[in-house]
Amino acid sequence: MTDRPASPLETVVGRLKDATDAHDLDAITACFTTDYRNETPAHPSRGFTGRDQVRRNWTAILGAVPDLVTEITATSVDEPRQRVWSEWEHRGTRRDGARHLLRGVIVFGVRDDLISSARFYLEPVVDDGVGVDQVVARSLHPQP
Repeated sequence: MTDRPASPLETVVGRLKDATDAHDLDAITACFTTDYRNETPAHPSRGFTGRDQVRRNWTAILGAVPDLVTEITATSVDEPRQRVWSEWEHRGTRRDGARHLLRGVIVFGVRDDLISSARFYLEPVVDDGVGVDQVVARSLHPQP
């Protein structure tokens, strides 16, 4: 993550990365509190509560992307609020041969050395050649 020693909060997030890269479903699930709360502000209906949903999600992801690897490209720690801002990349190849590439930020809340919450902003990378002017115009004037 960085050249400086990891804070205890970053270590929690590092355990999640290591478990993900090892494709260890039990270790991934063990990183979260039982009452873990996930919020996805850009897609509010995707939020959920509970470690069981974490396990279901990762069972599907690891089954669909057998060579998944992750990278944490940056972190910032808010010790007083027990939060870690982290920038991630997930990459691999889906079983159907398509590229799997997600990038974005996850803001983790930490409690008792476990992840207790996340604000999730990880999204599929779209490299379709559509420039910023077109995207702004589409967002302001969506077509029916």
